[in-house]
Amino acid sequence: MRATHDFLSEDDIQFFRPLVRDNYLPALEVLVAEEHGTPLGFIGLDGQKVEMLFVGASQHGKGIGKALIEHVGRLRGPLEVDVNEQNPGGVAFYLKCGFKQIGRSDLDGQGKPFPLLHLSQAS
Repeated sequence: MRATHDFLSEDDIQFFRPLVRDNYLPALEVLVAEEHGTPLGFIGLDGQKVEMLFVGASQHGKGIGKALIEHVGRLRGPLEVDVNEQNPGGVAFYLKCGFKQIGRSDLDGQGKPFPLLHLSQAS
C-alpha cells in the first residue's frame, strides 16, 4: 500500500490496516497469483467488483495485475472497481485494462477525503 498510495499518512495506514485484515479481506473472494509457491499479488472480489488488487512492488510492470484482471473478467464478465483519484498509477492501470470512468465520489467508503473514481468495463 505504501508503494502505490503515497497520499496516505502513516496514521491513515494504521487506521486501515485492521479494517483490511479483520473486516475487508475475510468478506472477499481472494485469488492469489504465485510463482513456485511464492505470492506475487492478489485480487479481492465481491461479485463483479474488484475491491482490492495488490501486486508486490518488485513485481510491478510484469503483467501480474493485468493477468489477474483478465482471469477474473473471464470468470465474472465485465468488472467494476473504485480507485483512489490520488493514485494515478492505479487509475492508468485500470484504464489500460479497458475500464471507463462512470462516476466520482469526493469521499472514500470511510468518509475520508480520498476521492474515488468509479470505473467499469461495461459499455
